[in-house]
Amino acid sequence: LFSYYHPMPRVALHTLGCKLNFAETETIGKQFSDRGFDIVDFAEPADVYVVNTCSVTTRADSECRQVIRRALRNSNPFVVVTGCYAQLQPEEVASIDGVDAVLGAKEKFSLFDHIDTFSKRSHPLVLVSDIYGVNEFGPAHSSTVGERTRAFLKIQDGCDFNCSFCTIPLARGASRSLGADHCVEQASDLVQQGFREIVLTGVNVGDYGKQSGTSLLHLLQRLAEVEGLQRLRISSIEPNLLTQEIINFVADSDVMCKHFHIPLQSGHDEILRGMRRRYTTAIYKDLISRVKEQVPECGIGADVIVGFPGETEEHFERTNSLLQELPISYLHVFTYSERPDTPAAIFGRPVEPKVRFKRNEILRMLGQKKKSAFYATMVGRSLTVLMEEDVEDGMRFGHTTNYVRVGLPLESAERNTLVMTNILGVENGACIGTISGQVIAA
Repeated sequence: LFSYYHPMPRVALHTLGCKLNFAETETIGKQFSDRGFDIVDFAEPADVYVVNTCSVTTRADSECRQVIRRALRNSNPFVVVTGCYAQLQPEEVASIDGVDAVLGAKEKFSLFDHIDTFSKRSHPLVLVSDIYGVNEFGPAHSSTVGERTRAFLKIQDGCDFNCSFCTIPLARGASRSLGADHCVEQASDLVQQGFREIVLTGVNVGDYGKQSGTSLLHLLQRLAEVEGLQRLRISSIEPNLLTQEIINFVADSDVMCKHFHIPLQSGHDEILRGMRRRYTTAIYKDLISRVKEQVPECGIGADVIVGFPGETEEHFERTNSLLQELPISYLHVFTYSERPDTPAAIFGRPVEPKVRFKRNEILRMLGQKKKSAFYATMVGRSLTVLMEEDVEDGMRFGHTTNYVRVGLPLESAERNTLVMTNILGVENGACIGTISGQVIAA
């Protein structure tokens, strides 16, 4: 038993899910370090374990439970569970023997207001408020642990789109944004800390500023002027929110990364309507065409869901054909999972699990082919690579502005440097290169 006034208590944090969750976990971690906690790896013994959860699929819920139980294998630690799974299924989380606190989306950033001593409890503390009507915005930013190259800056939270398969509005509430002045202030602070690249994150980033009468474009224009910032990347943006003005700005800016992640979800309009998506396949095709015309070197990622209720073989083949046709650089493929309290969960006509998994494998292999083909077009070119903490088999890896992973001999590339690189080939899912000129930043 101890309180956080104990000399150097140890806390371990674990994040599941999206980049937004990672940004929020680091903010929670800073609250602990500001109070004298030593932050340790999740695999190490700790006095407190904090698990920031995801609930996008049934598999995500299962993984959350596994991580919680892994923490509980240690010597009687205090275990806090927060995030989307905690918000949506607090009783289920609290029923796991050994969990001490379950905090909802609203409570996660005020953990120390609710817990004044980290002594094991006979019954878990469950604090999960109704997410509807929540206007608070918990600022957050993060980097990959141990590096100072790329930061994830949270600019937006929540979503008003209510896609029929999605629990995010239930878990995070309505769309809301961080003020532009605060975004610029945080970005400037991150640059001062040594970050070369900032990735803008949120649930629906393209919806930024709607409530205050501003826009994502306006924020991009301001952030691109932050002194010392060398790269600015949009994490993901809905097809109906990626305007021609944003495309133009990305094309013309030296700071904006030439990379868009644009969810598709299905290549058949009937399925898109069932999903309550706000575009058609024709709109999506036109958008990708305009992006490539304006920014030929652009890396384009896409999300796709297989096995949505009522998805026939014809629907799936249409999706497969569309993705083969489009100049997509890589794919994130998700198997549809029935989520409680979503409209799609009661649509009927479910697709058999084995069919869902087969379709996932088909598109996953297509995604690998797409990525290899895109990487092959980089061979012979000279590209700027931001070198990262990622080291493997005597190589240090980083990413280009268009999100191509590139490896250089370890001795020739220091972490957090921007280097001009000749791309020599593609090996094991990454481009391999050699430094072609001076280090741009060190």
